[in-house]
Amino acid sequence: MLMSKHSPLIALLFLAVPGLSLDLAAAEPARRIVSLAPSVTETLFTLGLGDRVIGVTDFCKYPPEAKKRPKVGGYFNPNYEAIIGLSPDVVVVLAGRDKTEPALKKLGLKTLVVEHRTVEGIIGSITTIGNAFGRRAEAQRIVADIKARLARINKKTGGRARPRVLVSTWRTVGTGRLVDIYAAGADSFFNTILPMAGGQNACRVAASYPKVSVEGVMTMNPRVIIDILAKETQGKHSAETILADWRQATGVEAVRNGRVYLLDDDFALLPGPRFVELVEKLARLIHPEVDWRQP
Repeated sequence: MLMSKHSPLIALLFLAVPGLSLDLAAAEPARRIVSLAPSVTETLFTLGLGDRVIGVTDFCKYPPEAKKRPKVGGYFNPNYEAIIGLSPDVVVVLAGRDKTEPALKKLGLKTLVVEHRTVEGIIGSITTIGNAFGRRAEAQRIVADIKARLARINKKTGGRARPRVLVSTWRTVGTGRLVDIYAAGADSFFNTILPMAGGQNACRVAASYPKVSVEGVMTMNPRVIIDILAKETQGKHSAETILADWRQATGVEAVRNGRVYLLDDDFALLPGPRFVELVEKLARLIHPEVDWRQP
């Protein structure tokens, strides 16, 4: 549980958490960078390195300028020929892509590997990328801002009850029923950030995003439900129509009390530097009783 003062979780974020770098020369900062993940692309642009980004994945859409960069395939299936054709100085890869990084090394390409599966990893990657590409001061400023915002949330929610929160990350919508619900489980990124936002994960299944039934939702009986659906997956359905599906679970406390919220922000499922905006938004939804206008 997150404590109001001296929180172990918040304290951990104030430690130096370096990213994992491989084969990156420490001399002249790279001028031609290829990004192989949307969250990496966001980090590069946030650090003011957008002018050096010469290639991105098909799914890199933020910031809007990133969509104009040459495409090098998907996150799981990069186009190595396209990458080589761009003659990058460095390719930035997420940890966990076990086949991608060795393949790039075999092609003689330098790589920088960072980790975005945890909050500590995201914050550490900002420092790592900033140091590697000559943006140390900017990285320090961004990290300090993130930590200050997290500390403020912790101060506001500390000592308050931690309501059970169910995060639905994907489902079929507009049917009038709850169909194919995939929830954030105990191994998901949300399991870490919900306590930061002053809640606790209602889904304790030992998986990242397990499929749950209506009966399962009723058993969890969350006090708050966060329904995350990207705008492109909503079709022509209105927010009211989408949220109306939850009426099938009338016995759930969140449904009875009108505490089912739709999130369609593009950063909601993107573990990049804007994750702090997600934590802030979740905190406001979970704890509407807090006066968030005050510092």
